Amino acid sequence: MSLLSPAARAQLQIHFCVLLWGFTAIFGKLITLAALPLVWWRMLLVVAALVLIPRTWRGLRAMPPRLALAYAGIGVLVSLHWLTFYGAIKLANASVGATCMALATPLTALIEPKLARRRFSARELFLGIAVLPGVALVVGGVPASMRLGIAVGALSALLVAIFGSLNKRLVEHADPLAVTGLELGAGTLTLTVLAPLMPLLFPAFAGSPFVLPDTHDALLLLGLSLACTLLPFTLSLVALRQMSAFAAQLAINLEPVYAIALAIVLLGEQRELTPMFYLGVAIILGAVLVHPLISRARRISQPEVLGTAEAKRAAE
Repeated sequence: MSLLSPAARAQLQIHFCVLLWGFTAIFGKLITLAALPLVWWRMLLVVAALVLIPRTWRGLRAMPPRLALAYAGIGVLVSLHWLTFYGAIKLANASVGATCMALATPLTALIEPKLARRRFSARELFLGIAVLPGVALVVGGVPASMRLGIAVGALSALLVAIFGSLNKRLVEHADPLAVTGLELGAGTLTLTVLAPLMPLLFPAFAGSPFVLPDTHDALLLLGLSLACTLLPFTLSLVALRQMSAFAAQLAINLEPVYAIALAIVLLGEQRELTPMFYLGVAIILGAVLVHPLISRARRISQPEVLGTAEAKRAAE
């Protein structure tokens, strides 16, 4: 019998995912490919790995067509999120691109109750809004030349709030490996269709996905795809079965902390940032740490909820 409750295990899983995702911004800066081919190769390599796993095929065969179509639609949003995320990194830097994801927290507080069909929480909205001063300081702590990157990062945050809430709604209906393969497969097809249009729509993201990367980029893409995409993406779907999309997104706000620390060590990005930037990150981190304390206090103050939950587990 596990010593950890399902909720505690989900928290550990999502924080492990966040640690791995902290490296994605670093990979995005080190890989020389433009945003579109970078994301295209990232998704394609993950799908290729999943194709080799029999469990993926079993999960796909068991999935109703309507549900498969819904997951494919989410995959389109995932591809656009990653495209804009790496676009923000290319237009600004790894630290800024990762920090923009904090905007997804207040957006998730508003969007998840609608899409995941759960009760609206004013507490979650308050905590989501609490990160906004931190984001404002981050914006004020970067050069004007990076502001476009922040705008693109904000769009990326909106997309992650939408697809995270949709995944929460549907996550219990199919095998996580099959869901990952289907979503990222649909995302790969989406970017394949967009590739010829990108020079007209957004030249900064453009690049042919059909050109083989050189050895340097290929090795980095393998690390990005397997260690920082396949493992955490699938594990996060498992964790979502025991936590809300908002709680997961709030934990993901720690990603900039890891990304900034790595960017300072590996990329020397501290030369591009001001004390305002780091104060903003501290505010975001404070909101992340306060959330579990408030949630724990609420559970203790409502023992009847605990009793009902324990009785339900015993019955099962």
